[in-house]
Amino acid sequence: MPHKPNNILQRNHVNISGKGNKTIMLAHGFGCSQHLWRFIRPYLEEHYQVVLFDYVGSGNSDFSAYQVERYKHLEGYALDVIEICDAMNIKDAIFVGHSISSTIGWIVTQQRPELFSHVVAICPSPCFLNLDNEYQGGFEQQYLEDLIALMDKDYIGWGNYLAPIVMGIDLAPIGPSIDKSDVLVHELLSSFCSTDVTYSKPFAAATFLSDYRSLLPRITHPSLVLQSSNDTLVSVGVGEYIQKNLQNAQLKIIEGNGHCLHVTHPLHVLDQMMTFLQAHPTDEQGLELNH
Repeated sequence: MPHKPNNILQRNHVNISGKGNKTIMLAHGFGCSQHLWRFIRPYLEEHYQVVLFDYVGSGNSDFSAYQVERYKHLEGYALDVIEICDAMNIKDAIFVGHSISSTIGWIVTQQRPELFSHVVAICPSPCFLNLDNEYQGGFEQQYLEDLIALMDKDYIGWGNYLAPIVMGIDLAPIGPSIDKSDVLVHELLSSFCSTDVTYSKPFAAATFLSDYRSLLPRITHPSLVLQSSNDTLVSVGVGEYIQKNLQNAQLKIIEGNGHCLHVTHPLHVLDQMMTFLQAHPTDEQGLELNH
């Protein structure tokens, strides 16, 4: 039985704002929620209808809607995106994905290419594994399996280890001298650890142990890949691999640390996004115009 549109919007805690004719959809990464888009959302609202949401099992989504088999694989999260678009009658949207949401967006473009006109990928990786001489995703499989297993044994310790790596900032103790950067790491740590391991562990496994490189050559949407110059999770080399294998992509390196450029360097992300979108205008049907 199909879901009713309002049920889907409640299920994924969908929030809609902005005043533009064109829709931009912001998709959060693993362990995060729509809240982390707050640094770029106000500007985008001046130009677009902005759609924010939380994947089932994340943020303020309806956890009772969680289905074990569905969310073992990234295709289950892609189905969340598809169902939100269908519930809102969204087509030709600009999809902005952070980290693993970039891969989720690529899955959607294969299944329902009419939903998006452009794809912006922030610190993406189609595979985090070191596989062969051609592709080094950054991590050995045993290391990632051990990291995921740690979620069951010491969830807080897992979060304390991963959050500083993701944000690219050391975890400082909370106190009078704490600054904005420290606050961001603690916020991410809180986001990681506020979600029950029942939901976060399968998402982690789907994120870190999957290989979606085969999707890249089949994607024709105009794409912008934004990579951090110093990201422990995803190297510049991975960004170069993505740009090489996508048919219609630009790669821009933003000087900075960490895996959350939209949080730590929001103005740089906005500048690159707007430059890209202005250079790739679309007509009302979402087809790229040639100049």
